[in-house]
Amino acid sequence: MNYKRKLSENVWYEIRTAINVGEPLFRLRWAIALFCRVLLEAKKRFGFEIRGLKLEEAWLTFYIKPADGFKLPKIMQWLKQTFSLRFNLMTGRKGHLWGERYESEIMDGDPPPDAKEVDWETVSAEAKKPVPAVMGYTLSWDSLRLGVWEAKTSFSPKNRPNPAFPPG
Repeated sequence: MNYKRKLSENVWYEIRTAINVGEPLFRLRWAIALFCRVLLEAKKRFGFEIRGLKLEEAWLTFYIKPADGFKLPKIMQWLKQTFSLRFNLMTGRKGHLWGERYESEIMDGDPPPDAKEVDWETVSAEAKKPVPAVMGYTLSWDSLRLGVWEAKTSFSPKNRPNPAFPPG
């Protein structure tokens, strides 16, 4: 059931969202690395502040304060959609990755004191961890961002794993 999300300027939001059917996605180290990469890109694109980031097996929780001129729904749409597209491309998975809509609450004041600022050096280091080769293709971060797949081996048109994404 859709509802109108309460939005306000210059406030912190508490965000909670879940992976579809509780899949333990964030047990996978490379999925954490992929999420960290997408989070770094979102930070550059939208310039938000974030605290208390927790990646649990099938849950994502954090506090976010959008920069002036950016709205929370746009940030969350980009973050969840970009991660979903890349994860699904890498695994050959189809369908929804995230469960229902994310939950958000406007905070009265700042996040709790135990919600530490995100250590962007750690996030950056996590984002640089290797990505597995999937479906016979080697994926690089640039190829994911640009939608280009690099062939690990040569494939004939008959035995390409996914003709929608030909090499080169």
